[in-house]
Amino acid sequence: MFDVSTYLRRIGCAGVTGNDLETLRQLQKSHLMTIPYSSVAYGLRDATDVVDLDEDAVFETSIAQGKGGACYHLNRLFHRLLTELGYDVSPLAGSTTEGRETFGTDVEHMFNLVTLDGREWLVDVGYPGPTYLEPLPVGPGVQTQYSSQFRLVEKEAGYALQRRGAVTRWSVVYTFTTQPRQWSDWKELEDNFRALVGDTARTDLQEVLCGRAFENGQVFLRQRRYLTVRDGREQVRTITDDDEHRALIDRVLSGELG
Repeated sequence: MFDVSTYLRRIGCAGVTGNDLETLRQLQKSHLMTIPYSSVAYGLRDATDVVDLDEDAVFETSIAQGKGGACYHLNRLFHRLLTELGYDVSPLAGSTTEGRETFGTDVEHMFNLVTLDGREWLVDVGYPGPTYLEPLPVGPGVQTQYSSQFRLVEKEAGYALQRRGAVTRWSVVYTFTTQPRQWSDWKELEDNFRALVGDTARTDLQEVLCGRAFENGQVFLRQRRYLTVRDGREQVRTITDDDEHRALIDRVLSGELG
Protein backbone atom coordinates (compact mmCIF):
# COMPACT_ATOMS: atom_id res chain seq x y z
CA MET A 1 0.00 0.00 0.00
CA PHE A 2 1.35 3.42 -0.97
CA ASP A 3 2.47 5.28 2.14
CA VAL A 4 4.25 8.65 2.22
CA SER A 5 6.10 7.98 5.48
CA THR A 6 7.41 4.63 4.24
CA TYR A 7 8.45 6.25 0.96
CA LEU A 8 10.36 9.04 2.67
CA ARG A 9 12.12 6.64 5.04
CA ARG A 10 13.17 4.40 2.16
CA ILE A 11 14.83 7.25 0.26
CA GLY A 12 16.50 8.62 3.39
CA CYS A 13 14.21 11.63 3.78
CA ALA A 14 12.18 10.69 6.86
CA GLY A 15 10.34 13.70 8.24
CA VAL A 16 11.02 15.85 5.17
CA THR A 17 7.81 17.72 4.40
CA GLY A 18 8.94 21.05 2.93
CA ASN A 19 7.44 22.49 -0.21
CA ASP A 20 10.39 24.40 -1.63
CA LEU A 21 13.20 24.02 -4.15
CA GLU A 22 15.79 22.85 -1.63
CA THR A 23 13.49 20.08 -0.44
CA LEU A 24 12.66 19.11 -4.02
CA ARG A 25 16.40 18.86 -4.76
CA GLN A 26 16.88 16.63 -1.74
CA LEU A 27 13.97 14.38 -2.69
CA GLN A 28 15.08 13.89 -6.30
CA LYS A 29 18.75 13.22 -5.60
CA SER A 30 18.05 10.99 -2.61
CA HIS A 31 15.61 8.99 -4.72
CA LEU A 32 18.15 8.53 -7.51
CA MET A 33 20.80 7.40 -5.01
CA THR A 34 18.49 5.01 -3.16
CA ILE A 35 16.13 3.45 -5.72
CA PRO A 36 17.75 1.92 -8.84
CA TYR A 37 16.54 1.95 -12.39
CA SER A 38 16.07 -1.76 -13.03
CA SER A 39 14.86 -3.78 -15.99
CA VAL A 40 14.99 -6.92 -13.83
CA ALA A 41 12.67 -5.77 -11.04
CA TYR A 42 9.68 -7.01 -13.03
CA GLY A 43 9.24 -9.76 -15.59
CA LEU A 44 8.59 -8.54 -19.11
CA ARG A 45 4.91 -9.44 -18.99
CA ASP A 46 4.50 -7.83 -15.57
CA ALA A 47 6.10 -4.65 -16.89
CA THR A 48 3.59 -4.03 -19.67
CA ASP A 49 0.93 -2.38 -17.48
CA VAL A 50 1.61 1.31 -18.01
CA VAL A 51 -1.81 2.97 -18.08
CA ASP A 52 -3.72 1.01 -15.43
CA LEU A 53 -0.69 0.60 -13.20
CA ASP A 54 -1.44 -0.81 -9.74
CA GLU A 55 0.38 1.89 -7.77
CA ASP A 56 0.03 0.09 -4.44
CA ALA A 57 1.54 -3.14 -5.77
CA VAL A 58 4.31 -1.32 -7.62
CA PHE A 59 5.06 0.75 -4.53
CA GLU A 60 5.67 -2.45 -2.55
CA THR A 61 8.14 -3.81 -5.11
CA SER A 62 9.84 -0.66 -6.36
CA ILE A 63 10.00 1.44 -3.20
CA ALA A 64 9.22 -0.52 -0.02
CA GLN A 65 11.45 -3.42 -1.13
CA GLY A 66 13.83 -1.04 -2.92
CA LYS A 67 13.97 -3.08 -6.14
CA GLY A 68 13.39 -0.11 -8.46
CA GLY A 69 11.79 -0.31 -11.87
CA ALA A 70 11.35 1.55 -15.16
CA CYS A 71 10.42 5.20 -15.74
CA TYR A 72 6.67 4.57 -15.58
CA HIS A 73 7.08 2.81 -12.24
CA LEU A 74 9.46 5.28 -10.62
CA ASN A 75 8.30 8.62 -12.01
CA ARG A 76 4.64 7.77 -11.56
CA LEU A 77 5.18 6.90 -7.90
CA PHE A 78 7.33 10.02 -7.44
CA HIS A 79 4.52 12.06 -9.00
CA ARG A 80 2.16 10.70 -6.36
CA LEU A 81 4.65 11.41 -3.57
CA LEU A 82 5.14 15.01 -4.68
CA THR A 83 1.39 15.50 -5.07
CA GLU A 84 0.74 14.25 -1.56
CA LEU A 85 3.47 16.55 -0.24
CA GLY A 86 1.63 19.49 -1.81
CA TYR A 87 3.70 20.17 -4.93
CA ASP A 88 2.12 21.34 -8.19
CA VAL A 89 3.27 18.49 -10.43
CA SER A 90 2.26 17.28 -13.90
CA PRO A 91 3.34 14.19 -15.87
CA LEU A 92 5.33 14.83 -19.04
CA ALA A 93 6.10 12.57 -21.99
CA GLY A 94 9.54 12.42 -23.54
CA SER A 95 10.97 10.54 -26.48
CA THR A 96 14.40 9.03 -26.99
CA THR A 97 15.85 7.89 -30.29
CA GLU A 98 16.10 4.35 -29.00
CA GLY A 99 12.54 4.45 -27.70
CA ARG A 100 11.12 5.63 -31.01
CA GLU A 101 12.98 2.85 -32.82
CA THR A 102 11.78 0.21 -30.34
CA PHE A 103 8.24 1.29 -29.54
CA GLY A 104 7.31 3.48 -32.50
CA THR A 105 5.75 6.28 -30.48
CA ASP A 106 6.74 9.75 -29.28
CA VAL A 107 4.88 9.27 -25.98
CA GLU A 108 7.53 7.05 -24.43
CA HIS A 109 9.60 8.26 -21.49
CA MET A 110 7.61 9.39 -18.44
CA PHE A 111 8.86 12.14 -16.12
CA ASN A 112 7.49 15.17 -14.26
CA LEU A 113 7.17 18.95 -14.34
CA VAL A 114 6.96 20.85 -11.05
CA THR A 115 5.76 24.44 -10.92
CA LEU A 116 7.26 26.18 -7.91
CA ASP A 117 7.44 29.86 -7.05
CA GLY A 118 6.47 30.86 -10.58
CA ARG A 119 9.09 28.68 -12.30
CA GLU A 120 8.92 25.30 -14.00
CA TRP A 121 11.34 22.50 -13.14
CA LEU A 122 11.99 19.15 -14.82
CA VAL A 123 12.12 16.32 -12.29
CA ASP A 124 13.15 12.81 -13.35
CA VAL A 125 13.94 9.79 -11.16
CA GLY A 126 13.65 7.13 -13.86
CA TYR A 127 15.96 7.72 -16.81
CA PRO A 128 18.42 4.89 -17.65
CA GLY A 129 21.39 7.01 -18.66
CA PRO A 130 23.41 10.08 -17.68
CA THR A 131 21.00 12.82 -16.70
CA TYR A 132 20.36 15.58 -14.17
CA LEU A 133 20.52 14.61 -10.50
CA GLU A 134 18.59 17.64 -9.31
CA PRO A 135 15.58 19.55 -10.70
CA LEU A 136 16.38 21.32 -13.96
CA PRO A 137 14.78 24.72 -14.69
CA VAL A 138 12.84 25.14 -17.91
CA GLY A 139 14.39 28.11 -19.64
CA PRO A 140 17.38 29.38 -21.63
CA GLY A 141 21.00 29.04 -20.70
CA VAL A 142 23.37 26.29 -19.68
CA GLN A 143 22.92 24.62 -16.30
CA THR A 144 25.80 22.79 -14.61
CA GLN A 145 25.33 19.90 -12.20
CA TYR A 146 28.33 17.99 -10.86
CA SER A 147 30.45 19.13 -13.83
CA SER A 148 27.90 17.93 -16.41
CA GLN A 149 26.19 20.66 -18.44
CA PHE A 150 22.56 20.71 -19.56
CA ARG A 151 20.60 22.95 -21.88
CA LEU A 152 17.14 23.03 -23.45
CA VAL A 153 17.11 23.69 -27.18
CA GLU A 154 13.78 24.75 -28.67
CA LYS A 155 12.61 22.26 -31.26
CA GLU A 156 9.33 22.53 -33.17
CA ALA A 157 6.63 22.65 -30.46
CA GLY A 158 8.88 21.57 -27.63
CA TYR A 159 12.45 21.09 -26.48
CA ALA A 160 15.45 18.84 -26.85
CA LEU A 161 17.20 18.25 -23.55
CA GLN A 162 20.93 18.09 -24.24
CA ARG A 163 23.81 17.05 -22.00
CA ARG A 164 27.56 17.58 -22.29
CA GLY A 165 30.12 15.91 -20.05
CA ALA A 166 33.44 17.37 -18.99
CA VAL A 167 35.18 16.13 -22.15
CA THR A 168 32.27 15.16 -24.42
CA ARG A 169 30.14 16.98 -26.98
CA TRP A 170 26.50 17.97 -26.64
CA SER A 171 24.12 15.04 -27.16
CA VAL A 172 20.34 14.72 -26.88
CA VAL A 173 18.95 13.00 -23.81
CA TYR A 174 15.33 13.17 -24.92
CA THR A 175 12.86 15.46 -26.66
CA PHE A 176 9.62 16.59 -25.02
CA THR A 177 6.92 19.21 -24.72
CA THR A 178 5.64 20.77 -21.52
CA GLN A 179 2.09 19.67 -22.32
CA PRO A 180 0.65 18.07 -19.15
CA ARG A 181 -0.24 14.45 -19.75
CA GLN A 182 -2.77 11.91 -18.53
CA TRP A 183 -1.73 8.33 -17.76
CA SER A 184 -3.98 7.22 -20.63
CA ASP A 185 -1.68 9.04 -23.07
CA TRP A 186 0.74 6.09 -22.72
CA LYS A 187 -1.81 3.65 -24.20
CA GLU A 188 -0.01 3.45 -27.55
CA LEU A 189 3.27 2.67 -25.79
CA GLU A 190 1.56 -0.01 -23.73
CA ASP A 191 -0.05 -1.59 -26.80
CA ASN A 192 3.22 -1.57 -28.74
CA PHE A 193 5.12 -2.93 -25.74
CA ARG A 194 2.68 -5.83 -25.41
CA ALA A 195 2.98 -6.59 -29.10
CA LEU A 196 6.77 -6.72 -28.81
CA VAL A 197 6.65 -8.96 -25.76
CA GLY A 198 4.31 -11.28 -27.61
CA ASP A 199 6.70 -11.54 -30.57
CA THR A 200 8.70 -14.66 -29.72
CA ALA A 201 11.14 -13.95 -32.56
CA ARG A 202 12.46 -10.85 -30.79
CA THR A 203 15.29 -11.13 -28.29
CA ASP A 204 16.31 -7.47 -27.96
CA LEU A 205 13.88 -6.83 -25.07
CA GLN A 206 15.61 -9.37 -22.84
CA GLU A 207 18.25 -6.88 -21.77
CA VAL A 208 19.92 -6.07 -18.50
CA LEU A 209 19.57 -2.37 -17.84
CA CYS A 210 20.17 -0.92 -14.41
CA GLY A 211 21.62 2.21 -12.87
CA ARG A 212 21.69 4.52 -9.91
CA ALA A 213 23.23 7.77 -8.73
CA PHE A 214 25.92 8.42 -6.16
CA GLU A 215 27.05 11.69 -4.60
CA ASN A 216 28.79 13.16 -7.66
CA GLY A 217 27.68 10.97 -10.53
CA GLN A 218 25.91 7.87 -11.81
CA VAL A 219 26.60 4.30 -12.89
CA PHE A 220 24.76 2.28 -15.54
CA LEU A 221 24.98 -1.25 -16.83
CA ARG A 222 23.38 -2.01 -20.20
CA GLN A 223 23.99 -5.61 -21.12
CA ARG A 224 27.81 -5.79 -20.96
CA ARG A 225 28.48 -2.05 -21.21
CA TYR A 226 29.36 -0.49 -17.85
CA LEU A 227 29.30 3.32 -17.76
CA THR A 228 30.45 5.48 -14.86
CA VAL A 229 29.96 9.25 -14.80
CA ARG A 230 31.93 10.95 -12.04
CA ASP A 231 32.21 14.75 -11.86
CA GLY A 232 31.10 14.89 -15.49
CA ARG A 233 33.78 12.50 -16.74
CA GLU A 234 32.64 9.29 -18.38
CA GLN A 235 34.40 5.95 -18.28
CA VAL A 236 33.09 2.97 -20.24
CA ARG A 237 34.10 -0.67 -19.95
CA THR A 238 32.86 -3.78 -21.72
CA ILE A 239 32.41 -6.58 -19.19
CA THR A 240 33.43 -9.95 -20.63
CA ASP A 241 33.72 -11.99 -17.44
CA ASP A 242 30.41 -13.54 -16.37
CA ASP A 243 31.21 -13.46 -12.66
CA GLU A 244 32.14 -9.79 -12.81
CA HIS A 245 28.96 -9.07 -14.77
CA ARG A 246 26.78 -10.71 -12.13
CA ALA A 247 28.69 -8.92 -9.38
CA LEU A 248 28.20 -5.54 -11.06
CA ILE A 249 24.47 -6.12 -11.43
CA ASP A 250 24.27 -6.94 -7.71
CA ARG A 251 26.34 -3.88 -6.79
CA VAL A 252 24.26 -1.46 -8.85
CA LEU A 253 20.95 -2.85 -7.63
CA SER A 254 22.05 -3.02 -3.99
CA GLY A 255 23.82 0.34 -3.98
CA GLU A 256 27.06 -1.16 -2.67
CA LEU A 257 29.17 0.59 -5.29
CA GLY A 258 32.40 0.73 -3.34
